[in-house]
Amino acid sequence: MSATFAGGAGPASFQGGVGREETSTCGGCATRDETIAWQQKLMLEMARVLVRMQAAIDALKAQVRQDSRNSHRPPSTDPPDAKGKPGAKRKGRKPGGQPGHEGRSRPLIPSEDVDESFDVHPPCCGKCGRSGLEPTGAKPWRHQTWEIPEIDPAVTEHRLHADLCPHCGAVTRAGLPHGVPAGSFGPRLMALVCLLHGRYRVSLRNIEEFLSDAFGVEVSLGSLKNIEDKVSDALAPPFAELHEAVKASEVPANADETSWRERGKRRYLWAVVVPFAAVYLVRGSRAAKVAKELLGAVRRVVVTDRYKGYDWIPIWFRQLCLAHLRRDARKMEDRGGEAGRIGAAFGAAIDEVFHLWHRVRAGTLARSTLRRKISPIRSRIERLLLDGTAVPSIAGMCSEILRLEPAIYTFVRVEGVPPTNNTAETSVRHPVLWRKVSFGTWSEAGSRYVERILTTVATLRLQNRNVLDYLTEACKNAIAGHAAPSLLPPEATASFLAA
Repeated sequence: MSATFAGGAGPASFQGGVGREETSTCGGCATRDETIAWQQKLMLEMARVLVRMQAAIDALKAQVRQDSRNSHRPPSTDPPDAKGKPGAKRKGRKPGGQPGHEGRSRPLIPSEDVDESFDVHPPCCGKCGRSGLEPTGAKPWRHQTWEIPEIDPAVTEHRLHADLCPHCGAVTRAGLPHGVPAGSFGPRLMALVCLLHGRYRVSLRNIEEFLSDAFGVEVSLGSLKNIEDKVSDALAPPFAELHEAVKASEVPANADETSWRERGKRRYLWAVVVPFAAVYLVRGSRAAKVAKELLGAVRRVVVTDRYKGYDWIPIWFRQLCLAHLRRDARKMEDRGGEAGRIGAAFGAAIDEVFHLWHRVRAGTLARSTLRRKISPIRSRIERLLLDGTAVPSIAGMCSEILRLEPAIYTFVRVEGVPPTNNTAETSVRHPVLWRKVSFGTWSEAGSRYVERILTTVATLRLQNRNVLDYLTEACKNAIAGHAAPSLLPPEATASFLAA
């Protein structure tokens, strides 16, 4: 870092050497008072430079200390020595299920539903070793083993004959029967390809190898891409219908966005999640216009972070994510000094809010009591943020949080609104991992496919519907020239169509 000091070259006496004094005013020499004044001016400018340099150093230190605990960076970017790094060994806690954890076991299916059953009797006595045991009539222990049989793909051949008309002499070639795909692959195989790629993040090249190894089906990469294009076209109508229903719904929503790539260029993947659906959009901008396209006219509370692209949402329809604010508090605390004191107190206040919310969620605290207990905490947070506006290193952050302060407590006022944006952040986790292994998409059509398959998979999982069955039915309908099934839940479909 370089610095330029004001004051020019200084008095002539100072140019001759440090400590030289001149009392004469002739010959262009400066007086002692002029020299002292110039030195004071120089020291003042040096002090200003030092302040700016210290501020820059503090900012760089804060940047180096950033991790997933005090910023919006994902945990995967944390250095090995980061505090509280996921996966770190915890003292006094053994790996595996913890005390009180409800175990899971595989339930037995009814005996009449198994494919094969065998009655096994002991060959000899387990005590004396003699044979000839007699049945006791006691209920036997049942043990079931699950296995996947060897799969032999069904190949159907249609021989299209060319027949001669005896009247005009024309030769006519038969067409494919109704419902038979024009391509080489049936609807269930097409659905499986999209499930492996869009849900389990298997690359197209690995899908090519898997189909060959597991089923003996040879498929080229180009054919897999054609399958995805056809499925994308089939999903377009139910995707559009679902998006309109989500925009028109009045239930609380969570929204978030993350980076994406299309032909190596930066794009953004947006997500909105409501209880019955999740909708994704890939766009070239992170501006507010895309948030408006995603959310529509807001008539319900939307949970977001502090990103300015959501500032068009009325403050009474917005809930700030408290988990993001807790990370902001750690960021302040890591700066030390007065900023650290304010950050520690701010973080402690947010922790108190979380504690109260957990009690409400567990049913041990009434919402009326929550409103009463939040009031003094809110006053304390406001005072801390006001104090923070006077600290240069955190003034901007505190001013921004103060501007949105009413949106911190919307969950207290509106029942059903969560205080964090974990739902939306979880919904973009799968696309982020997919982007890392696939490097994004390579065409606009590919981005549209990503939107539709992500929306389809996430929505069906929210509704506890089988993804493979739905995709198979959608492909069957597309081959037959019919519309794909709706992604709306049955009760929502009736009300939406009536509206």
